[in-house]
Amino acid sequence: MTEIESSVLVFVLLLASTGIGAIVRPVLPEEHKAQETVQLVQLVVGMLVTFAALVLGLLTASAKTVFDTTDSDIRSYAAAIIELDHAMRDYGADLDATRALMRAYTAAAVASTWPNEPPPAGGGYPRIEAAPRASGQLASRTLGDMLERGERQVRLLAPADAYRRKLADDIATRFEQLIALRWKLIDEAHGSISYPFDRILVGWLLIIFLCFGLIAPRNALSLVTIMLGALSIASAVLVILDLDTPFSGPIMVHSQPMRDALAYQSR
Repeated sequence: MTEIESSVLVFVLLLASTGIGAIVRPVLPEEHKAQETVQLVQLVVGMLVTFAALVLGLLTASAKTVFDTTDSDIRSYAAAIIELDHAMRDYGADLDATRALMRAYTAAAVASTWPNEPPPAGGGYPRIEAAPRASGQLASRTLGDMLERGERQVRLLAPADAYRRKLADDIATRFEQLIALRWKLIDEAHGSISYPFDRILVGWLLIIFLCFGLIAPRNALSLVTIMLGALSIASAVLVILDLDTPFSGPIMVHSQPMRDALAYQSR
């Protein structure tokens, strides 16, 4: 289920819960409608609203941290690709084929990770089949094989002098760091929200809106207010889920750092 579908489902469930409360209210015995009972319900709702607000705030902060960390890691990843290409240029013509392989890798990574954006110009790079989620595209075996092949080509070098030996060791180390950072990005793409906990929060919200249906007066203003409240909470859920999955949904980390790295490799 996508982030938008999840938020729409939450909106519908909240309204349905309110509707159930409004339907049940007329059939309740009169003693259940006494002022003392209504005050008790209001106190319980106030407590649940406080808990729900705290949890929503914490989830928003956590999801924003995940998004900012991933955005920073993408920039670091692009910088690592540029530094690797610079080191391979210094080594010389023996690594021209490896540089071409890494250009193809960067173009394929951009095209598959940001499929809704224009793909890099030109060809010469593999087209990764679309995965249900962006994390599947990041973890593509084709992309992983390209990085491993480039590292293998570097380790098979036979440097002719001490300078090139040191440079080859440095390039191999950069490949290892690049592969490690790629797996870090793959892990971050899965998000950090505990979905059982997320469902518990939705349960609290359903109870709150059920109580709204029980105690709210039957007029147009009350209905509009409850709908706006449900819409606000559903939009908050959308933002939380979207920030927690940085490579999918309306809010995504930007592809520009990777495109800048590709432009550098193509010089």
